[in-house]
Amino acid sequence: MESLEIVTLVNSVVIPICLFLIMMGMGLTLVANDFKRVLKYPKAVGIGLTNQLLLLPIIGFTLANIMPLEPEYAVGVMLLVLCPGGTTSNLFAYLAKGDVALSVTMTAIASVITVFSIPVVLSFSLIHFMGAGSEFQLPVLKTVLTLVLLTIVPISVGMLIKRFAPKVADNSQRYVSRFGVIFLAFLVAFLSYVQRDIIVEAFLATGPVSLLLNLSTMALGYYTSKWFGLNLAQRASVTLEVGLQNSTLSIFMALTLLANYKMSLTPAIYTLIMFLTAGILVRVFSAKYNKLKKSEVESGILAARRL
Repeated sequence: MESLEIVTLVNSVVIPICLFLIMMGMGLTLVANDFKRVLKYPKAVGIGLTNQLLLLPIIGFTLANIMPLEPEYAVGVMLLVLCPGGTTSNLFAYLAKGDVALSVTMTAIASVITVFSIPVVLSFSLIHFMGAGSEFQLPVLKTVLTLVLLTIVPISVGMLIKRFAPKVADNSQRYVSRFGVIFLAFLVAFLSYVQRDIIVEAFLATGPVSLLLNLSTMALGYYTSKWFGLNLAQRASVTLEVGLQNSTLSIFMALTLLANYKMSLTPAIYTLIMFLTAGILVRVFSAKYNKLKKSEVESGILAARRL
């Protein structure tokens, strides 16, 4: 099979199927009560979703405008910030001793909302960065339907499996989560190979904006959570949810809906950075968690002695 045929196969078949499986994996972790958690813990969910759905796109749009980026790379920034967190954020929230239920709830709700917000804002972004007469046009209705088929439908399938075959769901979800991370790494490697002639240039061009975006949004997520009095586990989940995006979905939209490899490189490079910073945060939050638990145990021992 020639290289062009392989690229076409990956773009049109492999990525959509794998994205479907990854989103179904998210559904395997969900039950109806996860959506009701908005009413039970409105402050924590509200802070997380405000960061994810409002502040993250604003910061991304601002950076895409003030940083010296080519139009395709700027659109790549918007592709990234318009997407919800993926199963990766849930996995890292677990590793960081965060509130996994909160992370899953934010991801699920954001995944539903962004199906309708992405096409509208992305269409505006294309006009803004590429020009009104650009060849890149985004059919809004078709995009909504595509996102429904690749997000809401597989999430619903996963939830049905969780509802009627909970043991199958529980045994499968860990493997699907790991598959999501492995496939994303494959996707980054694939893009690097296909665009090997410009990958160094792309890294130099988009690396700074990706790092700045990641650090600023994670800092915003952490400090807004702290200022509003969320506990340590909730702060960890909000921070990681804002900083870890569904890069697979971003890359899919660039390659399939917009048919532009250059736009996919910003999400790909951001992926490398977000894995690095998330790994550091896992260690930081885990250390904070262990210190807090040790302090609570010592306080309990001291109180028992006084009695």
